[in-house]
Amino acid sequence: MRKITEQTVNAFKWGTEFSSSNTRTDGKSIWLHGNRIAWKDSGGDLWIDSCGWNSNTTRERLNGLDGVRVITKQGQMYLNGKEWNGEQVAVKYFNK
Repeated sequence: MRKITEQTVNAFKWGTEFSSSNTRTDGKSIWLHGNRIAWKDSGGDLWIDSCGWNSNTTRERLNGLDGVRVITKQGQMYLNGKEWNGEQVAVKYFNK
């Protein structure tokens, strides 16, 4: 895991702010290049969204989060072993 991902995810977990290069968090959401790729809802559920970017960096940032494993095989994205279209989803639904 890259240092920027580790620092961002740790700040996100602790609910604190962090910003470096193209990634930032206010402790409630994570943004990459101005796109919100992860957030916690009022019930504490983790939501993610690729924002249309199936890039190495997007996947790397999302993979830093607990319970998230995003990979690509032959152009198809998979979230926790299930096909994923990259649109916003609560991660808990992919962990069952």
